[in-house]
Amino acid sequence: MVAASYHCELAWLGNDRPARDVLVHVDGDRIIAVESGVSAPPPDATSLDGLTVPGFANAHSHAFHRALRGRTQRGAGSFWTWREQMYELARSLDPERYHRLARATFAEMVMAGVATVGEFHYLHHTPSGEPYADPNAMGDALVAAAGDAGLRITLLDTCYLRGGIDVDVDEVQRRFSDGDALTWATRVSQLADRPGVRIGAAIHSVRAVDPPSMAAVAAWAAEREAPLHAHVSEQPAENEQSVIAYGCTPTELLARHGVLSERFTAVHGTHTSDADHALLGKAAAYCCLCPTTERDLADGIGPARALRDAGVGITLGSDSHAIIDLLEEARAVELDERLASGVRGSHDAPALLQMASEHGHASLGWPEAGRIEPGMLADLTTIGLESVRLAGARPEDALDAVVFAATAADVRHVVIGGRVVVAGGRHVSVDVPAELEEVLQ
Repeated sequence: MVAASYHCELAWLGNDRPARDVLVHVDGDRIIAVESGVSAPPPDATSLDGLTVPGFANAHSHAFHRALRGRTQRGAGSFWTWREQMYELARSLDPERYHRLARATFAEMVMAGVATVGEFHYLHHTPSGEPYADPNAMGDALVAAAGDAGLRITLLDTCYLRGGIDVDVDEVQRRFSDGDALTWATRVSQLADRPGVRIGAAIHSVRAVDPPSMAAVAAWAAEREAPLHAHVSEQPAENEQSVIAYGCTPTELLARHGVLSERFTAVHGTHTSDADHALLGKAAAYCCLCPTTERDLADGIGPARALRDAGVGITLGSDSHAIIDLLEEARAVELDERLASGVRGSHDAPALLQMASEHGHASLGWPEAGRIEPGMLADLTTIGLESVRLAGARPEDALDAVVFAATAADVRHVVIGGRVVVAGGRHVSVDVPAELEEVLQ
């Protein structure tokens, strides 16, 4: 890659309001200088009309769930009935189809302004539960798909050992399980960081991983200073089962076994208590909220303000990909909070953008991404202001207008690590609608 410069009509540099006429200088994959008030950019600069923000981090993804969009909405049900449909899909995937589906899904993310994805990966083995000849064939398919789509990936390789507390895995779940934590660690240790790829770990949930095994996963991650994520208190039933089996909440159980740290992210945290929030805050941990999925599955509203007030960093994920739109995830944190509390203004636009960018990247092990400033990775997402949703927005109000009214369809230009991956609203190398149409038939 060579040096380049981008002239942003408006850019969010971390303040309450966007700066005007910002010139961003890039060398290779890094920002080397940022100048504001440059009304006459050099002739070789690329003009970015609209509001430019740091590239987004989608901190919680299950790429294969994208195939369920629009196919699970009929009839009454719950998370548990939806899960049966998800398991049926999981039964059908092999490395080749998984690569194609993930490539199209990740390319859709890029078009929504996402620069980095955290892929919570537990679909490891053949349908019978036997390892592939390459035991990491499915994880490698995801990594290759991310590279093809042009975004970075943190592969959160997930330990999944049981079908429930003291319950063996069922026929479908055999694909997910390595049998024990040592076998999981042996397999995952064959994976390695590389440009655009970082390897992290995940504990699927306290339902799927017993306490000694969760401690072993935490030790593996700590030894490598790798990110560690876990589904936590997504459903009331999980809390009830944990209290019956262990006499404590899932968060308390994770804390007892050394899981919580500044590298830990609790995913969902929908039904957590004040005591849980205090434990997460004391550890300087993160919580990833996934509002569009939590709505879709009737999970509930995450306690965003209580988490924040306890010192927990909030990140965002599109999870099941009922929608892939990080702007919608961001504003949903505030708007859902309004429904639950009857109070407006708990989270302003800069705070919501920080969740979608800086916090998300840090939780995925990319602290050098998520801000437009020298030394950071050159990730720029530009949202056009010309659509009917944003027409008439004043420059001084552009931040609020974008966060509370724009959609993924308004993303016009995306630079990831110094490379242009979306121009004029189109992915530069993937025909995303066509690939989705083909793989989802």
